[in-house]
Amino acid sequence: MDPIARDQISLGLLAGGRARRLGGLDKAWLVRGGVPQVLRLATCFGGQVAQVLVSANREPERLAAAGLEPVPDRVADAGPIGALEALAAACPTPWLFTLPVDLVDVDDGVLRMLLAARASDGARARDDDGPQPLVALWRVAAQRTAVADALAAGALAVQALQARLSLAEVAFEGVRFGNLNTPADLRSAGIAWADP
Repeated sequence: MDPIARDQISLGLLAGGRARRLGGLDKAWLVRGGVPQVLRLATCFGGQVAQVLVSANREPERLAAAGLEPVPDRVADAGPIGALEALAAACPTPWLFTLPVDLVDVDDGVLRMLLAARASDGARARDDDGPQPLVALWRVAAQRTAVADALAAGALAVQALQARLSLAEVAFEGVRFGNLNTPADLRSAGIAWADP
């Protein structure tokens, strides 16, 4: 399969969740080692993509001030599928690499591995904890169609969406990406936490 150049790929960070288990904290701005999560991931992968989009429904000015393009949901209360729909609609490149903003342990090799193993519509990741459907590379044209069909059918599971597409599954053996979902997760990642 032909290589895909940097100018053909956008990074889409999913940062629009409600973080109910964290009292509604905005995970994009959780600080680890002095760096907010959204900036950590944008910096890690920024050299491999043409543009960074952030699916976010709050603080668009703050994201824009950091040089990131905020992308609000266009479909209310659709969860991650709504974020994927908005990112695909806003994506100016043929390929979109998505990551949830609350990943703990991810490095810049992830995109290279997805690109190398991709099928016609892209690739999705599996780590030692199982499928990680939001860590994925999407051919945007196919993604747009599949997301529209999923939303029309009320099918909001990302794995079901991916089953409609030709995506290779890439196993990241010995890796756990982890997520910042609970106060215990924050403490484990070295993020100061005070119960709301």
